[in-house]
Amino acid sequence: MKTSEYINMENEYGAGNYKPLDVVLTRGEGIWVWDVDGNKYLDCLAAYSAVNQGHCHPEILKAMMDQAKKLTLTSRAFRNDQLPLLYEELCKLTNSHKVLPMNSGAEAVETAIKCVRKWGYEVKGVEQDKAEIIVCADNFHGRTLAIVGFSTDENARDNFGPFAPGFKIIPFGDSDALEKAITKNTVAFMVEPIQGEAGVIIPPEGYLKKAREICEKNNVILILDEIQTGLGRTGALLAEEHEGIEADLTLIGKALSGGFYPVSAVLSNKEVIEILKPGQHGSTFGGNPLACSVARTALKVLVDEGMIENAREMGAYFLSELKKIENKNIRDIRGRGLMIAIEKELIRCLSNEGIMDQITYFFCIKLSREYNGNEMI
Repeated sequence: MKTSEYINMENEYGAGNYKPLDVVLTRGEGIWVWDVDGNKYLDCLAAYSAVNQGHCHPEILKAMMDQAKKLTLTSRAFRNDQLPLLYEELCKLTNSHKVLPMNSGAEAVETAIKCVRKWGYEVKGVEQDKAEIIVCADNFHGRTLAIVGFSTDENARDNFGPFAPGFKIIPFGDSDALEKAITKNTVAFMVEPIQGEAGVIIPPEGYLKKAREICEKNNVILILDEIQTGLGRTGALLAEEHEGIEADLTLIGKALSGGFYPVSAVLSNKEVIEILKPGQHGSTFGGNPLACSVARTALKVLVDEGMIENAREMGAYFLSELKKIENKNIRDIRGRGLMIAIEKELIRCLSNEGIMDQITYFFCIKLSREYNGNEMI
């Protein structure tokens, strides 16, 4: 079939909740993807950082195929032999105490919200139904109903209300605003270390460290949404490492499976997760043996192949070379690791140049290529 035929079929039978580029991909390997017409592209989106290990990584593929032949799903009504291994490996790798596995990033966010609210009522002593969570303007934490309720993106919110109460929005990167927003009912502050969908917005140096101090002083849970920044994207295993802090709850997903399977997790360095009792939260697929086997191998590949270090080195090189570009339409070039943005006066899609990128909002090209190789063009 031709590109136009695939697009027409998708438009006829599919929901219109996405407007993708008119390129129909059929194959991927490492940092490269090919369309149905045989054109080759450098993938600088990496599925929103879900395929950080590169497309179709052979070791992750083998783990998935081997596990699929043995056992794929048990539900959490039964134990399986892969989940405890993932728990241990994740905790040791990230210096966490507990792990709660889910499937999507949005599920991890919803899980964290439930945990901190319950903690607020049962541990902190917040009056029933008065718990507040502080979030930042221009955030992106997912697209479920509760989450879009505290988004400042009008397109994400328009005509989806009424929304759940209990969220307070402050400017991103403003620690003074955080301190002023906290009340006796504040149970958590949830923030992205770098705002990806807003255009790779990096907060002032020391912001996360100050936020950590403010949260500790006021008995507030710090939640870091590292679903996009985590697992090497910024040149560190977790972006929190750049400021030497540890969140109370850290949310990871996307690259946790190397793009093979939906896997996410809530990591806890404070015993917030243990507030949940049997029957209060769960998922049929969360923690299934296939997901766990894939996630274990995806993590192993990140570490064994030096991908985190490579992201740091290649990101620094990429950023330095981009900054040499002299173009009057470029407002700014910024990034950390291989999470990079080019802010321009006028955006032109780069797919015609053989580069797959993403436009965030209306002014910024986001480049987030895989980091399993050192090829540059």
